[in-house]
Amino acid sequence: MSFWIDTHCHWDAPEFDPDRDPLREAARAAGVAHCVIPAIGRMDWETVRELAHRWGDSYALGIHPLYTGPGRAHERDIDALAQMLEDCRDDPRLVAIGEIGLDFFVEGLDSERQTWFYQEQLKLARRFDLPVIVHVRKSSDQLLKALRQWPVVGGIAHAFNGSLQQAQQFVERGFALGFGGALTYDRALHLRRLLQGVPMESIVVETDAPDIPPHWLYTTAEQRAQGVPQGRNQPAEIPRIAQVLQEIRAQGSSNKREMLQDWMQITTANACRVLPKLGALLAGARHG
Repeated sequence: MSFWIDTHCHWDAPEFDPDRDPLREAARAAGVAHCVIPAIGRMDWETVRELAHRWGDSYALGIHPLYTGPGRAHERDIDALAQMLEDCRDDPRLVAIGEIGLDFFVEGLDSERQTWFYQEQLKLARRFDLPVIVHVRKSSDQLLKALRQWPVVGGIAHAFNGSLQQAQQFVERGFALGFGGALTYDRALHLRRLLQGVPMESIVVETDAPDIPPHWLYTTAEQRAQGVPQGRNQPAEIPRIAQVLQEIRAQGSSNKREMLQDWMQITTANACRVLPKLGALLAGARHG
């Protein structure tokens, strides 16, 4: 499959309201033929589903850890999620449960409440035999502990920035690791070493658009104070992000023959493997 997949794009975000459709076409023109659109909460489940069907993309349904607070999520939302997963069981564009997980970086969040929502959604992933797209910030060990208790069919560790040992544990559980704009910063030394250390079969590319802009879109606090807006990330940036990925991998490998075209095929195949319904969807489209 000679195209890119952005495995994590929040197309429903309000930052895209002015020009969402033209930007999706720009991504397609850049070779990003498919995007996975994860939900962040009950309020956007229908929206991500509609966008995926409109553009021929795919989607995930879940409750993001940053949206598990009492004012944003209710325990009964788990029952609503179960019902929507049942209703969409036969939808080939529903490829995962996500974005779920734990965030122990942002202060003021209720860790116990986050953990409850995460565990309940792992149980749903087991019930519906779906992979998960997990949010990982200062929480790898806790995420892995729950995955040992409620193992799922795998998925993607989004924006992974843990240790190599933690990465290996995710890979052993059928996960790929998502790499995106953060990789493009020269100061991201840990992330670049991590990329060099993980097997190519465990790597997928993502943007987290409109967030995590690559360095060429980033503006400093001083620039923003002067009225320069923060750059808005978008899936059309995937090929340039992947070019940085290819260069970093070449620096740490005795085999420098992997070219950008190789990484297009590698990361697309990896995404289709860890999200099996995505693989079936794209294979059907190719042969249809």
